[in-house]
Parts: sequence; structure tokens; C-alpha cells
Amino acid sequence: MKRIENYDLGAHNTFGMKVKAALYIEYESVDELMSLDLKALPQPVFHMGAGSNLLFTKDFPGTVLHSGIKFIKYVDMGLDEVLLTVGAGVVFDDLIANIAGNGLWGAENLSLIPGEVGAAAVQNIGAYGVEAKDIISGVVCLDTKDWSKTVFKVGECAYGYRDSRFKHERGRYIITSVLFKVTRKYSPKLDYGGVRAALEGKDLEALTPMDVRNAIIGIRGAKLPDPAVLGSAGSFFKNPVISREHFERIVAAESPPSATGKGPVPCPEKGGPDTGIARPQANANIPHYDLPDGTVKVPAAWLIDQCGFRGKVLGGAQVYEKQPLVIVNASGNATPDEVIALEQQIIAKVKEKYDIVLHPEVDHI
Repeated sequence: MKRIENYDLGAHNTFGMKVKAALYIEYESVDELMSLDLKALPQPVFHMGAGSNLLFTKDFPGTVLHSGIKFIKYVDMGLDEVLLTVGAGVVFDDLIANIAGNGLWGAENLSLIPGEVGAAAVQNIGAYGVEAKDIISGVVCLDTKDWSKTVFKVGECAYGYRDSRFKHERGRYIITSVLFKVTRKYSPKLDYGGVRAALEGKDLEALTPMDVRNAIIGIRGAKLPDPAVLGSAGSFFKNPVISREHFERIVAAESPPSATGKGPVPCPEKGGPDTGIARPQANANIPHYDLPDGTVKVPAAWLIDQCGFRGKVLGGAQVYEKQPLVIVNASGNATPDEVIALEQQIIAKVKEKYDIVLHPEVDHI
């Protein structure tokens, strides 16, 4: 077990914030974790993964715990469904590469997301139409109240968009391993974020999970910074979900005027009479995703871009030029205050222009 005082966390947060923890402990087994007296450690006690979704706002006065539990074990190789259990300290993309490399479907769209398995189960990470909850079968934890082992089925994890019960009961449960469920059945998900276009020219009926993984790695690599080169915490904001009425107001405001200069061109229902109702024109070209409950998800990147923040610099922090959803440590020496100031400017401008409040996806510690 590693136990280091006054520990530099620079290499343990992908933003590259130069902060320290009063104490850092890395354990390699459940037994080592259970040997700790959490109440006797410098407080507060914070458990983290690879620090890929964190913004440390200052030096951490307490104890940082980190899992070194690393194993990937296939436990049920059924005819179609395959189950595996994975240690919380495994690098998440290593897991995805392992699953895809074994010709198994379900995880490939989550390729190249930074972080570790335990944190992925806390955050319910997602990309290209798939979320972690879609392949999680259960989560194995230790309850810090009495060190009892607790196993939550996926339906008990209260998963939502970048949310879970573990975020709302922070500090109580420490995830030690995660159960995943994938399949041998051909089941690519291609209709999201340009994945199908990236596979143009390939025989779609002969695709392998690794083909899809490689396509997504290419897409992500073209628009997202490598945290090892340019510090960031990935997507900084959640994509907002708004009402259909709110979305139509935005479309109407963004639509070009009609020939009479009185707003969007009236557009009758197909096959019906012209009601004279001014309906938004399709060529407003606002990216969005219609959700089953009638609400609309609007990409935060588009909102930020429309507000003129692409490439915006504030001190050592910058909105990434290739993807405005990402704030980067452009200088390598950005301070937490600079990142937060840029974040607040973005939130204020998007609220002013679109009446939408953006919420950070990145945890502020």
C-alpha cells in the first residue's frame, strides 16, 4: 500500500492542476482498503479514480484514496450474453480494448474515454449513443459505515445522465469492482456523432467491434485533446435538456426572416391547409436530439460556440479550438481560478442568449 504525505496530485488529475493532498493512499486489494481507519485519516477523505473528471480548486486538506485493484475476469461465457467482473482500478479504455478485442459487442462506442472503471460506474460516462449503465450489470462496493460488502444491481444504481446514487451518497460507498454484460450478437450502434460516416467504404454487415472502436478513436482523436499532451477534464459541461417549446423558440430566433421580413416562413402541415402559423424553418440547422419524453437535448458545444467562446483564452485556460465543450490547460500552468472564471463566463453568456443554464459535468473539488 502506498502512503505519501503532502502528495503532488499533478499527475493524478488530467487537468494538470498543480495541487497537493495532505495524504495520498493507494491500496491494491479489498483487504488493504478494509485495514484503513478512515476516521483516523486527515479529513475529509476523498476517493478518486484517474482524476479525468475533476477540477481541484485548491490544495486538498484531507486524504485522497485511490484504487489499485486491477483485474479483468470473464465469469460467464454464455452463448450470446457474456459477463465479466473488473477491478475498479482498471483503466477504462483498457477494458474496452479487451472486450472489443474478444469480438464482443456493447462497449465499443465508449472507446478512448479517459478514467478508470470505478469512476466510470459513478459518473455513468457515455458517448456516441451508449452509456456505462447500458453494459453494467452490477456494482460491488464496500459500505464505509461498517465495511460490509454491498452489491447493487444496475437498476438499484439510480443511473441518469452523468448521474448515479454514488454521486448523491458520496463518501459512503467505495466501488471495488464492476460487473459488465456484453454480447456476441452483432449489434453495432452507428447512428450517432458521425460514426456511420467514419465507417464509409466498409462492409457494414461484416463489421467487428474493433472496427467500430477504431472509428470512434479516430473521431475522438480529431476533435478532443490528448490529456497527456494538453490538460483537460474532457467534456466540461453536460448537454442541457429543454422543453420542446423552449427549443422551438430558439429555432425561431435563429431562423432567417421570411420574404416579408416578418419572421419564419409559415409552413402548413404536410397535406393540410395553410394555417398561417409561423413554424420554424428546418434550415435553422440547430443540432439536437429528440428524447422519448418529448424533451430535446441540445449540444452544449453548439451553444458555447454560438456565444463566441471557441478558442477564448483567460489566463492559462482556454476553450479548446477544435471542440468548445472542452476547457483546456493551454499554458500548462493554468490556475483553478482561471478555469472557474472562464466557466462562469460561458454559463452567464449562454443563459443570457438562450435562457439555458449549463451545468458542469466536471466535479469541482
